[in-house]
Amino acid sequence: MTAVAAPVQVYQLTGSSLAVGLLGLVQLPLLIVGSLLGGSLADTYDRRKVLLVAQLLLVATTVGLALNTVIGEPRLWAIYVLSGLAAGFSGIDHPTRSSSVPVLVERRSLPAALALNQLMWQLGLIVGPLVAGLLIAQVSLAATYWLDVATYAASIGALLAMRPIIPEGSAERAGRASILAGVHFLKGRQALQGTFVIDINAMVFGMPRALFPALAVQVFGGEDAIGPLYAAPAAGAFAGALFSGWLGRIDAQGRAVLWSVLAWGGAIAGFGVVAALPSAEVLLPLALAFLAVAGAADVVSAVFRNSILQLTVPDRLRGRLSAVHIAVVTGGPRLGDVEAGVVAALTSPVASVITGGLACMAGVGVVAKLMPAMGAWRLSRHGVVDADVATAD
Repeated sequence: MTAVAAPVQVYQLTGSSLAVGLLGLVQLPLLIVGSLLGGSLADTYDRRKVLLVAQLLLVATTVGLALNTVIGEPRLWAIYVLSGLAAGFSGIDHPTRSSSVPVLVERRSLPAALALNQLMWQLGLIVGPLVAGLLIAQVSLAATYWLDVATYAASIGALLAMRPIIPEGSAERAGRASILAGVHFLKGRQALQGTFVIDINAMVFGMPRALFPALAVQVFGGEDAIGPLYAAPAAGAFAGALFSGWLGRIDAQGRAVLWSVLAWGGAIAGFGVVAALPSAEVLLPLALAFLAVAGAADVVSAVFRNSILQLTVPDRLRGRLSAVHIAVVTGGPRLGDVEAGVVAALTSPVASVITGGLACMAGVGVVAKLMPAMGAWRLSRHGVVDADVATAD
């Protein structure tokens, strides 16, 4: 909900998609620092305690955003500062959670567990934006922030009920040397590097979320369209995750990543074409359908990329490599916000969407050519022996 409310509030205060895009630029450095620190902490300390501290810090930033909203004149700088801090704290949270999953399930069940994790994540990305859009349009921005504050009670309560999650086989202290050891693991592992590069390509060029406030007002009839625009990719991803049982039977997972990102870029470009039509307002359902297809393709890519990561990395390094993964997954969209805002300022929001989707598709071809080991990665070569795993592509 806050991820929707903050950019909408920036757009209301400035009327600028570039200002919304700059919100991502402010968040990016703190997100990267938080992710690297979080991965080091996750490989050193009880991951449950790290998660608990991160959640408490996150709720504090949302309280700050709510208080800034209820004062007479909300401060734009406060939105940037608090959103940046929230990005840093989420950077600690995400790799810690991600590295906990493989410890809790059997190796052969990991693809299914990662798909279930995506199901949970995408459900939140559907409900949150829809509720936020409704509250923003019908009640207030402040109500959106305060409701988000209340929801933290569930996550904090769940963490308090869990047992400790102690990392296996790591005696290193959290810090610079620990972080560098994790980054050094990437050297010479082209397939693992490729999962990061392909996602950066998809998110930097093909993520149009910074344009949603402007598109809702200028193209699709008003602020009531904001919630559906933010929720549509997650709805498609939720459907993709819900019917993801077949993903564990795909052996050529590297190649599947390439095809998934290609589909993502094509669907985003299709969304932009619909937005460019004279009757775009009445074609909002079709535009949302393209965004949903993009979301479904993204969740398939996410499951396979995460599977490649978790099956390649030993648990003693899993937090740190998950941190790099999270920095890419959550940092890429923020760079995409900047790219989309800049291109929109130079051309138009619609042109920014279309060119971004096409650039993403071209990037897939470049990655496939320059990093062939990623496309060649197969599940059967990495310790997963299961009768259900297909040898066919």
